[in-house]
Amino acid sequence: MFGIADYGAFVIAIIIFLAIPGPGNLAIITSTGKGGIRGGLAAAFGLIAGDQLLMWAAVAGVAALLSAYPPAFKAVQWLGAAYLGWMGFRMLTAKPGAAPVLNIRPRQYFRQALMITLLNPKAIVFYMAFFPLFVDPVRHQGLLTFGAMALTIAVLTFAYCLAATLLTHFLAERLRANPRIKTALEKLAGVFLIGFGVKLAASQ
Repeated sequence: MFGIADYGAFVIAIIIFLAIPGPGNLAIITSTGKGGIRGGLAAAFGLIAGDQLLMWAAVAGVAALLSAYPPAFKAVQWLGAAYLGWMGFRMLTAKPGAAPVLNIRPRQYFRQALMITLLNPKAIVFYMAFFPLFVDPVRHQGLLTFGAMALTIAVLTFAYCLAATLLTHFLAERLRANPRIKTALEKLAGVFLIGFGVKLAASQ
């Protein structure tokens, strides 16, 4: 299909990667918890937009540029680690009843999810290594093949995020009746964000 080798395996691989816990999943959960379904979907579109930018940057050879100029790669890594750590710290230190760390407006959820995605430069290298695994060298159709892969990833990401948003919203409605659990989950989310930031920084 469109020069993609073993399309079924490609789809399964994407679904597995989506299910792996990471900052993206956490962004969906926290955005839905604060902003409801609109907040979760806004974050989902932010993740999709960020992924698309990184995928096409990878196709354009940005990964090769980053490999040729390591300081640029490390600078973006540190920036991403600092951003995740900053968000986590704010959530961890927020007092009960204080203004939410994640803003109410959907465009803010979109922007935050977009930044979380774009500030992970390793994703570019991942796509550079991942795409060739499923490109049929005989039936390859250039940009059409990569476009079909990018569209597939976008559709699967939206479906996954929609399911995660609806499930989170369903659970959040039942947790709002218990402020202590809500506060504890927000602190836990902050710890995880800091942990992701530390992991990103330590991997340099």
